[in-house]
Amino acid sequence: MKEIRDLFTEQLNVINIGTSKFKEDLDLQRAQSVQFDWQPPAGGNAELVKLLDTFQDDARIEAANLEAITRMRSAHPFLVDIDQALRVIPGMHPKKIMHAGPPVTWENMCGPMQGAIIGALLYEGLAGNEQEAITLAQSGEIEFAPCNEHDAVGPMAGIVSPSMPVHIIENRVHGNKSYSTVNEGLGKVLRFGAFSAEVIDRLKWIQTVYAPVLKKALQHTDGIDLKSITAQALHMGDECHNRNKASTGLFFREITDCFLQTDEPMETIREVLGFIKHNEHYFLNLSMAASKSALDAAHGIPYSTVVTTMARNGVEFGIRISGLGKTQWFTAPANFVKGLLFPGFSEADAAPDLGDSAITETLGIGGFSMAASPAIVQFVGGEVEDAIGYSEQMYLITTGENSNYSLPALNFRGSALGIDLRKVIDTGVLPIINTGIAHKVAGVGQVGAGLVHPPKECFEKALVTFAEKYKDGR
Repeated sequence: MKEIRDLFTEQLNVINIGTSKFKEDLDLQRAQSVQFDWQPPAGGNAELVKLLDTFQDDARIEAANLEAITRMRSAHPFLVDIDQALRVIPGMHPKKIMHAGPPVTWENMCGPMQGAIIGALLYEGLAGNEQEAITLAQSGEIEFAPCNEHDAVGPMAGIVSPSMPVHIIENRVHGNKSYSTVNEGLGKVLRFGAFSAEVIDRLKWIQTVYAPVLKKALQHTDGIDLKSITAQALHMGDECHNRNKASTGLFFREITDCFLQTDEPMETIREVLGFIKHNEHYFLNLSMAASKSALDAAHGIPYSTVVTTMARNGVEFGIRISGLGKTQWFTAPANFVKGLLFPGFSEADAAPDLGDSAITETLGIGGFSMAASPAIVQFVGGEVEDAIGYSEQMYLITTGENSNYSLPALNFRGSALGIDLRKVIDTGVLPIINTGIAHKVAGVGQVGAGLVHPPKECFEKALVTFAEKYKDGR
């Protein structure tokens, strides 16, 4: 046994717990030290700590969560077809418009979402001008519903209207399908609330030219393997949310020969291929739908505390939990994204967090896999070390790892998989999301990109409800 006096005859390696002022003194003395930022479980909230204790080491929860991540990991999504939403999305009807995030009424929608709905009503021919569209949206005649409640997802405003073509993704392991619109590209686009003539014309071109040719092309394949593309892209610098250069390129390679096998004129084939080639975010919508198909397969498992949805509507952030209802959302006011703004814009111009694209983080890619995409920091801000640090931190709040999606910078460790509601509350660590920043005024478009966390209140509400349902063993 060492005597206390012996400590002063050798080099000290100090762990400082508490105020960082002590570490600053140690640094001045050039002593080796690290700061441990300890905080009590659940932030010291006695009620939440009691609920966590109730489900500590619960074998039923552990088994359910293992089942959830097993389903996510084994899911195998393929792009198999494209068709109009009215014909394929369950519950869609001629006067229904789906949107991103949890449920929200017209009068409470953010500017970009209202603008996108105006555009959708013009596109559908249900209104002849902006004012007619607003009057119709206010009338109660149009039903609004979250994409996520109908097996679908959409970036930013996330609008899906009946005539819009949607990719059809089939999870061939579990048999479920998911849907996403075609990414319009950058600039003035519907997903940011623009509804000018050029926006409507592009949507019509996607419906009348692009979608029919893609449908023919997909008949010359057994489906495009989206899981394989995602896995490869993570080794090529993408994280498959905000950076999709490699994944779009891989998709382009897969689909090109299929287009060439159709009976379409070469001029049309060149036009549709050019549309994909010049849109580096094309794969985003496919990545989202692929993630959605895996997560939906893991929803509805009794006793599971795994998060199966994170989505935002520009007003509220919402989550859903596997062991709770399909339409049971836990919401809180959406945060503002912190990051890099384009020249000429300030934080005052930004809308709150918006879109279904956090479905990628829910599956462990996107912000969870920033370690695979060092270039992403040039877009969302920070340093390469930050990107790696965020990926490492996410293992603290997840159930397991996804060996299908390995991260080279972490020695090919599988991405963090299965956000556990209990761990989020216990550690105080919130999921990291990298995302675009929309202007608060409809139609202005993207004004930057950055990082954002869900509000912790979503998870706190979910734990309380989970406890009410399962505390008596039901």
